Amino acid sequence: MPAVLLVLFCTFALRWNHASSQQSVYSLLHESNTQRMDLGSVWSPAARGAVDRSGDECDAVMNLSASKRCEFVKNTPDCASDEGFINYPWVTFCLFSPHLLPLVITLYVLWLFVLFLILGLIASDFFCPNLSAISSTLRLTHNVAGVTFLAFGNGAPDVFSAMAAFSHPQTAGLAIGALFGAGIFVTTVVAGSIALVKPFTVASRPFLRDVIFYMAAVFWTFTILYKGHITLGEAVGYLGLYLVYVLAVVVSAYVYNRQKHQLNSSIQSSARAHEEILTSDSYRETLSGSIQEHDEEYEPLLPYTQSTIQIFLNAINPVDSRTWRRWHWSGKVLKVIKVPVELLLLLTVPVVDTDKEDYNWKRPLNCLHIITGPLVCVLTFQSGTYGLYLIQGEVPVWVLTVCIGVFLSALVFFTTTNEHPPAYHFLFSLLGFVVSALWINTVASEIVSVLHLLGVVLSLSNTVLGLTLLAWGNSIGDCFSDITLARQGYPRMAIAACFGGIIFNMMFGVGLGCLLQMFHHNHIVMLEPEGSLCWVLSGALGLSLVFSFILVPLQCFHVSRVYGVFLLIFYIIFLITALLTEFRIIQF
Repeated sequence: MPAVLLVLFCTFALRWNHASSQQSVYSLLHESNTQRMDLGSVWSPAARGAVDRSGDECDAVMNLSASKRCEFVKNTPDCASDEGFINYPWVTFCLFSPHLLPLVITLYVLWLFVLFLILGLIASDFFCPNLSAISSTLRLTHNVAGVTFLAFGNGAPDVFSAMAAFSHPQTAGLAIGALFGAGIFVTTVVAGSIALVKPFTVASRPFLRDVIFYMAAVFWTFTILYKGHITLGEAVGYLGLYLVYVLAVVVSAYVYNRQKHQLNSSIQSSARAHEEILTSDSYRETLSGSIQEHDEEYEPLLPYTQSTIQIFLNAINPVDSRTWRRWHWSGKVLKVIKVPVELLLLLTVPVVDTDKEDYNWKRPLNCLHIITGPLVCVLTFQSGTYGLYLIQGEVPVWVLTVCIGVFLSALVFFTTTNEHPPAYHFLFSLLGFVVSALWINTVASEIVSVLHLLGVVLSLSNTVLGLTLLAWGNSIGDCFSDITLARQGYPRMAIAACFGGIIFNMMFGVGLGCLLQMFHHNHIVMLEPEGSLCWVLSGALGLSLVFSFILVPLQCFHVSRVYGVFLLIFYIIFLITALLTEFRIIQF
């Protein structure tokens, strides 16, 4: 993240002088024509079209004098954010003085950092556990759960960010830049870092399968960008391609397990005979006795039962005092930042944990979730539009939601106990899944709105913001987790997570995002590339996949440190080329 801040600061410094010079030239032209053009004509569609190049009318605000920017953003529809809760153009140009613009940009960067922290917190602590509980309830195999529910949990920030970006034509470049940028980042930086930490030999068939499917998705997206639009059938095709990928994973796992069973049948039979000798009656009695003594050692001397209030207070406490003292100071600072948000999430999102004996059943808190969970749904969906809707012009929807929630909460509270979860406890995982998904969607919408504003102020395209800030923010958590897996001796698992996650993000991010856009507007979504940068981005991603598809098999599927260095150098060259293309130093 410090590197991201440094890049953004340098970019801002470089573009600030350029924007200032443009403004001075425009001011001279404006003063010379002030008698022929009034203020209203400056905001007319014809005048906006003269300065706009990307289809986003809000881009013209930086070409106006500082005194006219506030009125411009008030009267320009593209400057109004109908997805997020904060109108960032109005805050920037109406609430703050023009001289404080550098301070506002710095505050937005810090706000982005906080939003990415919140996004990762919701996905890891609330969204993924509920998805895991749902997959356990449905009794899915590990392979199916890994490429469906768990892939959705790991890729939720990327998918929801893409869906939020596709909701407006002027921010679709953010989605393309983020999905392609995250793909390049993961296949080069993350994969290269894994190779540097722990050289290993990849599993040949799963590796080739993942690379081929991802290359197909990238080529499909490249074709759609070349045409400039996507139809309903093509959007559904993304989801169909992912279903084929899931089927391929299941079939390959079945074939592999069957072959392994046939080859190791003799070894398994001898192992069973040896196990029968060890697990004789006397051995089992000794073993069970030692385990019983071990369990009794940690049992409390006196029975202790927590009251309902104590259960509630312990459940909403986000800080574990036993581990707080061992944390590094940086971890304590991040925890302090996340505590208010974590407390809000604990009060609104139920979590079912199948690894715990009581499945994380907290009776008073779960009863509160029946009220707060649906309330969050109606107040966050479409920025609270439906929650504030008046039924027959008198009763808001959110009031009716609270009344129903109170009735159901009281019913659950008086028919259950603190010690044992009810038989329908799995329904709380469904509620937690929906509520956490809407929280993620809300935060992702705010991130897209901030990045769009930064692009307007800094004269940067949505594509470059997507492939840098948005892609880095969504991928940095996966990067650290995969490197940690490699250090612990699981590099194959780490590299499989790399490709499996970006395949899901690409297919569901583009497919689901465009489908939602079609349902709201028409059956064709226009995807116009923003200059040459989009082609540089798609070409670099395709080239990195071709390198992996050719070079890894040539090395007998052994990924060495030399290949890891090569991938890192490739990403640095791509990033430099992308920035030079953005600033029009390199033109294609």
